[in-house]
Parts: sequence; structure tokens; C-alpha cells
Amino acid sequence: MENYTMEGRTYRYYGQEAPLYPFGYGLSYTTFSYWDLVLSPSVLPVCANLTVSVVLKNTGTRDGEEVVQLYLRWEQSSVPVPRWQLVAFRRVAVLAGQETKLSFQVLAEQRAVWAQGWRLEPGTFTLFAGGQQPGQQTRAPSEVLSAQFSVTGTARPLSGC
Repeated sequence: MENYTMEGRTYRYYGQEAPLYPFGYGLSYTTFSYWDLVLSPSVLPVCANLTVSVVLKNTGTRDGEEVVQLYLRWEQSSVPVPRWQLVAFRRVAVLAGQETKLSFQVLAEQRAVWAQGWRLEPGTFTLFAGGQQPGQQTRAPSEVLSAQFSVTGTARPLSGC
């Protein structure tokens, strides 16, 4: 084998084709609603971590569990990258009619790209938060919120942070 590219060989690099059973696939006996996605800071230095918070509410009549998923998308990169990358997830039990605020950390190393070594690049990124992958078609409704943030500075090796 001489071609080691992952394009077309794993769901992360399928392009516009969606996987048959994406991460988090399944049904619930209740429904959930997401709102108030906050990224802090919205502009951060190349080596800094991002803090994310989102509010999750069980809008159904039964208690339930939701797998809250965070995905990261590079808006421009010097090398090929996945459509989006899972950077955090958490299973949360929420009583019927109740809500909870969740906080996550997205580490700088999760934004690193492989270019003859791991490195961090400045640019614009989109973060998605919800109960499924962005753009996933399901029979049960599930929201996916999105927000953008910017990374400033110059590209540098991950080991230089």
C-alpha cells in the first residue's frame, strides 16, 4: 500500500457522504432542547484552551439521558482535515421538565493539525453542540447549535506551547 491518505476510508473524511450509523445514533423516550451556547473567549491565542457552556433541557414527559456532543470544524487549514472532529461528549441524566448547564474544555491540542508533525494554526473555527453530529438526519428531532471563534497568532508546533 502506497497511498496512506484517509480520504474516503473513514467516516471523518467521507466528504459530503454521511455515515450509516454516526456517533450518538439512537432514539430516546423523551426530547431535549439546547440553547445558550457560549464560547469563552471568542478570540484566543494559538496555544490557549476554549471554555464552552450550553444549556440542556428535557422538554419531554419522561426522565431521560442525552449524550451531549461537541464537534469542531476548521474553516480553513493548510492541510486536509476532517469535516468535523468530535472534541468532547458527556452522557447527562435530566429529569422531565428540568434543565442543566454543562461546561466543557476544548484543549489547544484538539485543534492541532498534522503537517509533518502536530502544529497549531490560527484561523476561524466553528464549534457545534448538540445530541448528534452536525447535519445528521434523524427521525427524532435534535438540535445542534453552532458558534464561531477565532485563533490569533502565528502557526507553531504543538510542542512549542
